[in-house]
Amino acid sequence: MAARLVKRCTCLLREAARFAPAVAPVGRLRLAGVAQKALTSPAAWFSSHSPGSLTELVEKEQVFTPYPEHPEVDQLIEKATRPGQLLELLGGGHSLHHNHAAIVLIRLTRLLAEKPEDKASLRQDARFQQLLQLVSSQISSVWHGTLVRLLRSLYVLELPEASKELRSVEQEVRWRMRRLKYKHLAFLAEACAASMQEQHSQELLAELLVHLERRWTEIEDGRMVVTIMMKAGHLSESLMNRLEDKCLELVEQFGPEEMRKVLVTLAAQGRRSVPLLRAISYHLVQKPFPLTKSVLLDLTYAYGKLSFHQTQVAQRLAADLLPLLPSLTPAEVARCAKSFAFLKWLNLPLFEAFVQHILNRAQDVTVPHLCSVLLAFAHLNFRPEREEEFFSLVHERLGPALASLEPALQVDLVWALCVLQQVREAQLQAVLHPGFHTSLLEARSPKDQSAFQKLLHVNATARLEHPEYSGPFLPALAVAPRPPAPDQKVTPLQKELQETLKGLLGGADRGSFEVATQYGWVLDAEVLLDADGQFLPLRDFVAPHLAQPARGQPLPLGAKRLAFLRWEFRSFSSRSKDLLGRFVLARRHLLAAGFLVVDVPYYEWLELKSEWQKGAYLKDKMRKAVAEELAK
Repeated sequence: MAARLVKRCTCLLREAARFAPAVAPVGRLRLAGVAQKALTSPAAWFSSHSPGSLTELVEKEQVFTPYPEHPEVDQLIEKATRPGQLLELLGGGHSLHHNHAAIVLIRLTRLLAEKPEDKASLRQDARFQQLLQLVSSQISSVWHGTLVRLLRSLYVLELPEASKELRSVEQEVRWRMRRLKYKHLAFLAEACAASMQEQHSQELLAELLVHLERRWTEIEDGRMVVTIMMKAGHLSESLMNRLEDKCLELVEQFGPEEMRKVLVTLAAQGRRSVPLLRAISYHLVQKPFPLTKSVLLDLTYAYGKLSFHQTQVAQRLAADLLPLLPSLTPAEVARCAKSFAFLKWLNLPLFEAFVQHILNRAQDVTVPHLCSVLLAFAHLNFRPEREEEFFSLVHERLGPALASLEPALQVDLVWALCVLQQVREAQLQAVLHPGFHTSLLEARSPKDQSAFQKLLHVNATARLEHPEYSGPFLPALAVAPRPPAPDQKVTPLQKELQETLKGLLGGADRGSFEVATQYGWVLDAEVLLDADGQFLPLRDFVAPHLAQPARGQPLPLGAKRLAFLRWEFRSFSSRSKDLLGRFVLARRHLLAAGFLVVDVPYYEWLELKSEWQKGAYLKDKMRKAVAEELAK
């Protein structure tokens, strides 16, 4: 058998050598391809014995092969510094093969990147139109890598949407899509996806996304998966799912840049992929590679935007940022403070350094930067050691600029000052003036509703914590409770607290649940205790804290009004038992309104296993609240 195979090979090579002059122009690789096909096909073997059969086979076969080298032309293209030098190659008697025309066009695009204003004049040049026609007529012979770069160049040159040459190249890319390597598909996704959307090449874009998704297992390196995720992931939900799976496989290969790009992409798309975030967090903590300032800022932003709390990551980000703080600009400090506020992570040394940095570079700090820092401090209820100096700067900058800000931001800033107990009478008057808040009362967007809720808190601060403030206040109609959101869910702690309290009260008239107050806060429960610690019926007595105060008898001597407030996990700073600024403000307002506050934090409630323990816990909480009041 082996002898017969050797004999056939010898005969074939002898015949191939006899026809070598006929096939010399196409190069050696094409000849080798014909020989291989003849060896593996019996029909080809038998037909090769007839005169001229091998020549016909070579002529009919269409194979993309290397072309004869043209070092002189290649050097001229590479050394060209002006578009005119490239266009002169068309009529200069140079021997150009059909890949050269595409390369000339690609080189033109690179030169025009330095002078984009020359694009319009170039498109009108007759030689440029000739070049386009030449490329279009020979497009089927352009190599794969050159073809995808050619398509990008045509998009960069901003050819008209109806351009015949552009449509010809797009169609050729579609025909070759199955034969393109995955790196070519990735290049198209990176360089052309946005242009495909803008220039309405929807069919090509859809086909590209399908091939990227179907062939996702061909991805072999982290850079490729990150690139596709950044450029095309947002265009297809199913593709993004595949890319997240591939990231999990390759995450061990990622460096800081790849991790940064993946996290920023997830943040931009709002995709909270917990398995991927956990994997990146693990490698971010375990690997000792250094993180640059820009990487640290982007990582902090991404974790904050996605609300993904990982203690060791937050600790590393804060520790690595602290020595770099002197090199940060005020804008970067504001961005960093805002990101940590979203993470609910209060690192005292870092935040004290923020304050020191702002005070040292006060002349460079703008009002928007100061607003971001102030809102971050209020969210975390952070009051710096150099409190007087910092807030003097805040009032100095915000005083003349407050009225020029958009209404929602004005409310946010005054609310933040209320949380930090630094608000002034003029600032209260600015946002409580009828001419200011009328538009907010009628708004229905989530942003405006949030601003209105904060306006209620500002109004409560003016009434309860600033006795010298004389007005204006919000009208009675504005503080009327609004119906709760239909999608509002009852938490396990909320449900268990209500059930336990109902068992303690012994009657429906002895307590109220989900009580909406005129201060903008909702009580989980409200009860009245007489001087002997017995429950009193709520309906029989006045309730000045309600949005529509109820009439009734005044409270008996020694009676106490108790407000139950549950504190969920989200009410606290990360890994801390310190309440966030919003909830600290709620507690202050209710105490100022005459309530005794019974705090029910989640971490204490979780330790209670039986109904008896929960009832005893609430009784003990009420006794302590009354005892603390009597001790004052």
